[in-house]
Order: sequence, then structure tokens, then C-alpha cells
Amino acid sequence: MHSRVLSLALLLLAVFAGSGVAQDRMPPIAAAALTDAQRKAVEEFKAARAADLSGPFVPLLRSPEVMSRARAMGDYLRFRSALPPRLSEFVILLIARRWTQQYEWNAHAPLARQAGVRGDIVAAIADGRRPDQMAADEEALWTLVDEVHRNQSVSDAAYAKAVATVGEQGVIDTLGLCGYYTMLAMVMNTTRTPLPPGQKPALTPFPR
Repeated sequence: MHSRVLSLALLLLAVFAGSGVAQDRMPPIAAAALTDAQRKAVEEFKAARAADLSGPFVPLLRSPEVMSRARAMGDYLRFRSALPPRLSEFVILLIARRWTQQYEWNAHAPLARQAGVRGDIVAAIADGRRPDQMAADEEALWTLVDEVHRNQSVSDAAYAKAVATVGEQGVIDTLGLCGYYTMLAMVMNTTRTPLPPGQKPALTPFPR
């Protein structure tokens, strides 16, 4: 019996792998199955965001303390950071593209355009290209984000330009955005968090 169950599981795995269908490894937890800690985390999330759990917070609920602390950091970085929405959304797109994180991109590309990021800049980021004719503040943050990811450090010139453009708090908030949205991307790429119904992936994976 055990061997037949194992064979069936392997067959299903092969079918999904061959079809290119990405299974959601951590789908929503039924309300009746929530622990007290998870239920409390959900209530706090709804009170803070006036919304139901979605995207990365669905798998993060498996560790309710991590989810609540991540949500609190996101509340600051998304809505109260030293960066204007145009720049914070610009940085989020850079991270979503770096990780080919479809959910993140789907959620934030429209927000970036609404906040004032030009459509051609959004398209260039989606293609993995350095955008042309960026504003001075966008260029400063693009260089900061690019260098810290490529070199795991930042040159004096790039650092000085970023500080002159957005200030020391702006630099820290930029790095906070990078770390926060990288964590969310890692969670969703690992757990294969699906796009909302009816949405198609917008990003082409980079060659490996």
C-alpha cells in the first residue's frame, strides 16, 4: 500500500513538473485550522491593513510572529519611509525584477506608474536593463541598489551621491526596502505563491 501511494505521489509530481504548473506549496490555512497565535496574527493584520491576508503573508502565517513583525516593517517601509512613493516603488521593482518575483511585480508595477515612475523606466527594469534618462534621484538609488547587490558593498561615489540625494535616513530606508522585499521574494519563490486569478506572469526569468 505504501509503495502504491509513493508511486502515485511521484507520478503526480512528474505530471505537474512536465506541465509547467507551479503548485502553491503553502496555500491559505482554513480558519478552523488556525492556532491561537495564527488567529491573533490575522486579526492584527486586518486591523493594521484593513485587508485580508494575501500574497507573501499567506505562507508567512506558518510563523505568525515572523508574519506580524514583517507586516509591521512593511507598514513603515511602504507607507511612512523617508522616500516618496515614486522612489520606494522604483526600488521595489528593482528587487522584484532581480528575483523574478511575479506577485511582487504584479502588485507594484501599477503602483510605481501611479506614483510617477515613467512607463519606459518600468519596461526597462522588466527587461533587466538600466533605464535611460532616469531622474537624478532614481539614478542615485539605481546605482546604490545595483552596487550593493553586485559587489556586496557600495563605492564612495555611489554612497555620497545617494546621501546627497535622499539623506542618510533615505539610504537606510532604501536598504530596508531591499532587504524586506528580498525576504518576501524568497518566501514567495520558495512556496510558489500564485498570482491573483486571471493575472499572467509579466517577467521573463533571467538565464541561469
